[in-house]
Amino acid sequence: MGFVRHEENKSYSMRFSEEQKMILESARSFCQDTSSIEQVRKLLESAQGYEDNVWQQLVELGWTGIAIAEAFGGSELGIEAVVPIVESMGRSLSATPFISCTLAAQLLLRAASPEQQQRWLPKMVEGQIATLALLDNEDWGADNTIHQLSDDLVLTGEKWFVDDAATAELFIILTQYQGSARFVLVERNQLSEGAIKAHALIDETKRSAKVDFTGVTVSADAVLAADNVEAILADIKLIGALLTAAEAVGTTSSCLNLVVEYLNTRKQFGKPIGSFQALKHPSVDILIKLEGARSQVYHAATLFEEGKGEIERDLEIACRMAKASANDALLMAGDRAVQFHGGMGFTYECDAQLYIRRAQWSQQQFGDSAHHRKRLAPLLLS
Repeated sequence: MGFVRHEENKSYSMRFSEEQKMILESARSFCQDTSSIEQVRKLLESAQGYEDNVWQQLVELGWTGIAIAEAFGGSELGIEAVVPIVESMGRSLSATPFISCTLAAQLLLRAASPEQQQRWLPKMVEGQIATLALLDNEDWGADNTIHQLSDDLVLTGEKWFVDDAATAELFIILTQYQGSARFVLVERNQLSEGAIKAHALIDETKRSAKVDFTGVTVSADAVLAADNVEAILADIKLIGALLTAAEAVGTTSSCLNLVVEYLNTRKQFGKPIGSFQALKHPSVDILIKLEGARSQVYHAATLFEEGKGEIERDLEIACRMAKASANDALLMAGDRAVQFHGGMGFTYECDAQLYIRRAQWSQQQFGDSAHHRKRLAPLLLS
């Protein structure tokens, strides 16, 4: 699904490419088979939050290389092909390290030298898990870092909310080196014992940790080549926002299905409660928000395809609008799911809890709605 822009009247038309359709159908089938709601609940208390055999199947499908250049073993289909996969994962509440690995690969494609790319990207295509360590605290709006890399190439400082840190073999760190921001690579075996401390997250399907890199010594070739770090970081945050929005759209769709199923089966006064207008209207509101958010997500995906991965003003607007819209849709769906289930909805056993918790986690990833609307204002009103 995407928009095609007609410059004459600035209108948009809607289409869904055959490639996207095939990827979406394949991803939905895979996620339904490997991530039922029973399997999701079974994994809530596991250390890594996913099964190794599921990750291996995903790798064999070629998804880990879908947005990586053919020169490194990928299929070079771009972020626009990643979006339907992530949407399907969101629909099934699947929590593999796919987003983390995709973002790490995109950063390497933008910031690493050809030699660094050749060393690491083929490994990621083959399933090695990599992740980003960007935050000094919980603020996605921060534009600098206090993390340090000394002249002797020794790191000092810790990073918060490092997704999938427990299973990552490679960390890409935002740090300060000789007065400017740089990206640095650290392998798992370089970390000290106890360096990774898991966060307690409201969404128990997700895994994130605080990682202390203090005392790690890196080699000169572990410092990524690019020095335009601010621009690359801005791009990666926008891609992260778009993929999180795509995941949220899928989760919203699944949550709405849960709501509709309950409204059609639960009876009061001899009637399904779905026949009451007080419940019909909010359900329609969820659907409207869902379709709006999905349109924004695939519009941004189409702009990625047209721009060959370059993020310019229109694409930045699209990514920010997609994230804000998806946040709002999932928050509303999760809240209504709990409310419509009555007292049962507030219990841990009710599946509505999984969705409202995902909504609370998802909205904060790569910036909440207020964060993106604040940045949209000068782009749209200038």
